[in-house]
Amino acid sequence: MKEMDIGQVSRWSGLPASTLRYYEEKGLIRSIGRHGLKRVFNESVIQRLSLIALGRTAGFSLDAIAEMLVAEGGPAIDRARLQEKADEVDRTIKQLCAIRDGLRHAASCPEANHLDCPKFQRLMGIAARNAAKHKHRLPKEI
Repeated sequence: MKEMDIGQVSRWSGLPASTLRYYEEKGLIRSIGRHGLKRVFNESVIQRLSLIALGRTAGFSLDAIAEMLVAEGGPAIDRARLQEKADEVDRTIKQLCAIRDGLRHAASCPEANHLDCPKFQRLMGIAARNAAKHKHRLPKEI
């Protein structure tokens, strides 16, 4: 069993030591002791950090990831939850594709005034309905 201090884990993962300490507080990872003032981890922490990174990339919260990472015996991944997340990603992709297509159309629209374009009018209507569904949440700036 190879041991790694928090600095080594930080360098390997690219995460600051403060994030590793936070993950430990949340129960996502566990140190096996200390050498002086430095926390020491079993090398298996690398696999757990990879699982955490995968979960974050997929859009799961740290609390949801913690639920899927049991302390002993490996992860307890909820397959139904993964399917729900995949469906959510599909919806996001569809919405982003519509936004992309709308932007491309607006950029090359032959009408002198975009408001005279029937396709642009449809796009505005879709955007208004989506804004109403999402309680007028504005997207983050690109």
